[in-house]
Amino acid sequence: MIVFEFQLRIQTVSDQLLADGEVKEQRIPLNIDTNMLKIGFLGGGKMAQALARGFIRAGLSKGEMMLASCLPNDIGSIETFKEMGSSTVFANATVIDYGDVLILSVKPQIVPKILPEFTREKVHDNKKLLISIAMGISLASLEKALPKDTPVIRVMPNTPALVGCGATVFARGRNASDKDAEITEKLFSAVGICEEVPENLIDPVTALASSGPAYIYMIIEAMADGGVKMGLTRSIAYKLAAQTVLGAGTMVRETNMHPGQLKDDVASPAGSTITGIHHLERHGLRSALIDAIEAATLRCKEVSLQTKED
Repeated sequence: MIVFEFQLRIQTVSDQLLADGEVKEQRIPLNIDTNMLKIGFLGGGKMAQALARGFIRAGLSKGEMMLASCLPNDIGSIETFKEMGSSTVFANATVIDYGDVLILSVKPQIVPKILPEFTREKVHDNKKLLISIAMGISLASLEKALPKDTPVIRVMPNTPALVGCGATVFARGRNASDKDAEITEKLFSAVGICEEVPENLIDPVTALASSGPAYIYMIIEAMADGGVKMGLTRSIAYKLAAQTVLGAGTMVRETNMHPGQLKDDVASPAGSTITGIHHLERHGLRSALIDAIEAATLRCKEVSLQTKED
């Protein structure tokens, strides 16, 4: 049933409301059979694993259709891909040669060491699509280092893709076609929501959506601690805190109501909720979260500058 729901969602071509209330005029028609695509991961870390599991979970790929490059001493990643039915290799060139879609999923400082292999090993095929999820590496930097006319799309996903609840945006390079964008949107829509944005919005998206799960995990942990302090068992406190966050997020998405209005609906006059809200406001919850996203965005920009200088 879950797979069917995901497939139904990604086949829908109807307009969707964006967060700011504007309607995207035209969705990319998602009519490419990604089951036939061979996917190569250049780097087999946590994000690559989350995406691979998400693609399988959504029924868009099979383990045997994916190949990942891992370090010889990264036993954990090798075993994880093996459990999914995927093979791993130690040579990036092998992955480049194999995949129809190549997902660059390494740390930013490793990217300059991988890109030359597209040319040096003579395994490049301009029909291959390179999707980069490396933080801070601009489209211009990628295109400059790759063979001429290489189609590149820069993607920023987050780890909840593992459970089909990812929040992803992408920006296409100058050589990326509508078909390339279609493949990208179909893959990442299969593991959550996916929107195309201008590249200059990638950094704040990273700070909000990609780093955001860590903030929410801290909030869940803190809420559960509060419950434990007031007498709940640790098990029930975590379940209630996690379900509360899930439910609140779903309410915002499904009702299209402003979060402030939903908050007001819960806060009865002289009640416990407004008392708790007052306490959070007094201790700067809003400011702390805003500052966190600002700081994370600035850090993304710093990484971008460092990679350009390198």
